[in-house]
Amino acid sequence: MAIGERQEAGSDDVETRAVGWRHTVKAVREDTTARLGLYLIGGLTLLAAFTWFDYLVFDYAIAETVWYHPENDPDVVDSLLPPAFVDGGTWAHPLGTDHRGRDLLVRVIYGTRISITVGFLSTAIGMIGGTAVGAIAGYYGGLVDDILMRLAETIYAIPFLVLVIAFMAAFGRSITYAMVGVGVAVIPVFARLIRSRVVTVREMTYISAARAAGVKNRWIIIRHIIPNSFAPVIVQGTLQIGISILIIAGLSFLGYGAQPPTPDWGQMLSESRGYMLPQPWFSIWPGIAILFTVMAFNLFGDGLQDAVDPQLED
Repeated sequence: MAIGERQEAGSDDVETRAVGWRHTVKAVREDTTARLGLYLIGGLTLLAAFTWFDYLVFDYAIAETVWYHPENDPDVVDSLLPPAFVDGGTWAHPLGTDHRGRDLLVRVIYGTRISITVGFLSTAIGMIGGTAVGAIAGYYGGLVDDILMRLAETIYAIPFLVLVIAFMAAFGRSITYAMVGVGVAVIPVFARLIRSRVVTVREMTYISAARAAGVKNRWIIIRHIIPNSFAPVIVQGTLQIGISILIIAGLSFLGYGAQPPTPDWGQMLSESRGYMLPQPWFSIWPGIAILFTVMAFNLFGDGLQDAVDPQLED
């Protein structure tokens, strides 16, 4: 079936529905919450791209010359300044400063680089690995299905954080291993999801025709099975990005993710634990950043789900 063409319903009393990427784009554009989520994701991605540019090209030169305090000493005069709109604050540090005199606004902005990057990459690891496992298991069935899905279910049965922390205990504490660990831990989620669709798709007439024409199994899986089973994986992937960002922020809070002085939202929350009552803004700003980022992906994911799954439409 060509992408974007119309699919007839199974009976005459059910209206014809449009499917394909054109219908998906149109449905997302017409969904207010999906558009809002997409705008927020776009803004966050631009911030992440800017911080990566400064990091790779200028080695934080822009941040150091414009926003960062020249000192990194706990006794600096302007440490723990309140936001500019509170008595005692200054517009030189609009959101205030942390316990080392570092500008909270720039640290929240630069935390976007870590959060967006690890969210996308960890989800990509889980999506690619889970799609491969689920597609192979669902297409071949039998012993192959049993072995692969039992392995996936074994991983799925281990508590998520325990699995990721054990992975990092084996390989080391860093944001890179946290990202890979989260990606490996979510492979069963995608594997179970796509397998349930592949079991149905493999019985379609065009799959039988491809087999009869002598097309090799690997090409049937790559060209026909996965593309026609991938819609729910895309939706789950969009939602999983927000979940991964939240999980890795939690790992950083526990000391298993980004390490100081890396500007990471979870690590900033960890540093603010001793100052939450006298200086609440220290923890409020990274918390708000996590809230809006996760909300953005959830809003977009909900709208995308309605667009790619016509059965959920009213």
